[in-house]
Amino acid sequence: MTDPRTELVGRGYDAIGERFAEWRDRIVGDPRREWEAELVSRLQDGARVLELGCGAGVPDTQRLATRFQVSGVDVSAEQVRRARAAVPGAEFVHADFTALELEPESFDAVVSFYAFNHVPRELLAATFARIRQWLVPSGLLMTALGTSDTEGWTGDWLGAPTFFSSFPPETNTRLVREAGFKILRDELVTFREPDGDATFQWVLAMR
Repeated sequence: MTDPRTELVGRGYDAIGERFAEWRDRIVGDPRREWEAELVSRLQDGARVLELGCGAGVPDTQRLATRFQVSGVDVSAEQVRRARAAVPGAEFVHADFTALELEPESFDAVVSFYAFNHVPRELLAATFARIRQWLVPSGLLMTALGTSDTEGWTGDWLGAPTFFSSFPPETNTRLVREAGFKILRDELVTFREPDGDATFQWVLAMR
């Protein structure tokens, strides 16, 4: 069953569609390409990659799909519609990934660019544990996590209601480890979003 806070996020991204894409394109210093390259360097061509919170599939999913078998999941029906049009070679599912059930050991890597700061933080531990089950032995998780101590914030963002939640970095690191992952890289990165500086914790971990 989808959490009502997650449903709110989905409806928000349904509403902001193109506005979000324009906002994202104005970000300065986003490290996602560097971390994506780090992940890609560790995978064989044709690897099975699951992207959680894939959004409209542009440009991250498009790049991944040129080398890998990509499946994307997003809680927004509108974003999934856009992703299917933008990346016809990938598979997309409209779902709340915190409640998703997938076959064990069905992916070589799981990646998520900034979606986890929309996840109610009390769900993170169980979600990390499920991700580990979805990965093959030595499979990789790469994600960016929020860094503020925010139990839950609901309000207007880019013109639509949404929800944010996050733990401080030391809690994030502990939860990833407790889920059974070996952390390969763990860094805080600050960059400039259109409305000010933002700091995220980037993590690359191995099952």
